[in-house]
Parts: sequence; C-alpha cells; structure tokens
Amino acid sequence: MPRRLFIGDIHGHYDGLQRLWDAIAPESDDEIYCVGDLIDRGPKSADVVDFIRRHATNCVRGNHEQLILDTFIDGKINPPTLQGWIFSGGQATLTSYHGAASTLEDHLEWLRQLPLYIDLGDLWLVHAGVNPMLPIAEQSSYEMCWIRETFHSSLTPFFSDKLIITGHTITFTFPGVDPGQIVAGRGWLDIDTGVYHPRSGWLTALDWDNQIVYQVNVFEPIERVRSCAEAITYLDPTLIKKRPRHVATRAAF
Repeated sequence: MPRRLFIGDIHGHYDGLQRLWDAIAPESDDEIYCVGDLIDRGPKSADVVDFIRRHATNCVRGNHEQLILDTFIDGKINPPTLQGWIFSGGQATLTSYHGAASTLEDHLEWLRQLPLYIDLGDLWLVHAGVNPMLPIAEQSSYEMCWIRETFHSSLTPFFSDKLIITGHTITFTFPGVDPGQIVAGRGWLDIDTGVYHPRSGWLTALDWDNQIVYQVNVFEPIERVRSCAEAITYLDPTLIKKRPRHVATRAAF
C-alpha cells in the first residue's frame, strides 16, 4: 500500500536528509510531506530546498521560511527583518547559496507558494499549530507558523476527526520528554526532534499508515527504526506553562 510519510524540521541538514531518504526508501506512489523549516542553522539549506521541491509531495511553510520571505520582498532586502533572520540561522542559509542570486530568487518563488496547512482528511499538516480559540478562517500565518503554548496546552482537540501533525517546537523542550522522542498532545503530534540541537541531532520521518518512525542522527552515524508505540511520548497538557503575551515573542527554535 502507498505510504504517507512526514518529515520533521530539516534546518539545512542535507546530508542527514539523504540518509533519512535512504532509510525510508520511498516508492513512486508514496506521498512525502514536510512540516516546514527546511532552511537555516544547518550548512546546506539551498541543497535541502532543491531536493524537497523536486522529490517531496508537498511542504507547509514554517517560521523560518516566513522569516526569509519577510526579509526578501520584491527582490530587495527588508532591513527591519534582516537582523532577526540572520540571528535565527539565516547567515548559514545565505552562505549555502554561494552568491548564486538567481538560484536564491528561484527558491524564494517556490517558498512563497507553500501553503500554511495541508488537509489530508484524517490528518492535518501545519508547522506550529493553531489557535484553539479561532476558527480556521481566522487563523493567520502568525498562529500557524509561530504558536506554541496556547496550542500545546489546549485540553480539547481542535478537530474531532483529524490529527494535527506539526513541527516547530523541539520535542525535548516539553516536560519529561527525552531527545529523539516525538510528542502527542490532545489531538496533535509533534515530530520536530531537534536535528540541529547538540542535545539531540535526530531527524525524523513518520510513516503514519504503518505506525513506523525512521530516524537518523546528524552528529553520529546512527540510524534507527521504531514503532510509534516506542517513539511517542504522551504529554499532559496541564504541564505546559503559558508565557505572558508580551514574553511570547517569535523565538525561532
């Protein structure tokens, strides 16, 4: 049967992506989706974007894609957002293009058309989450690319008939979660296992239909395949501490 596979935040780790791709060994009728944050922090963002646009089925826009799009507007650099993007790993992305402005602009055009969410019927893909107090029609790119505690602490699933799959928040930053685990909350599943972070290094692909998790570590020559039962940690949403609104800034994990 064809598989639906979901890849967590890649953050420019092209070599790790290639190892993960070899591990999942996709067939031509498999569908492969990315949860965003293809770029920044890692050394080969340009290669990641080029590969994903050619080989994946689709990808949602992450906060790091939003950062670069807010920095390059109509072919010009927008100074107010440049510093924030560079601070969040944008310098590594610029370096990965080796001065090839035409390639960068081509990739920016592709990033601009990435959807904020993808509805697969039983699964709903988005980068960060949704505001549980707003209907879908009123959700903005800010909620879908940046939200954290307000979404994760919700006691009620947003959808009654869909599971939300996200990235954005590194899973070991949740209370009681070990590096490399994926996290299940009330109606959502987070697969960002922190590929760039020295505490983790794990890049994850989820085969939802067969309940299998594929992982490679970018800091060590380690690959592993686990069942979802082994790989998922279930989160008590009451343990999530909400930050005051004025503190909940766009911290780009």
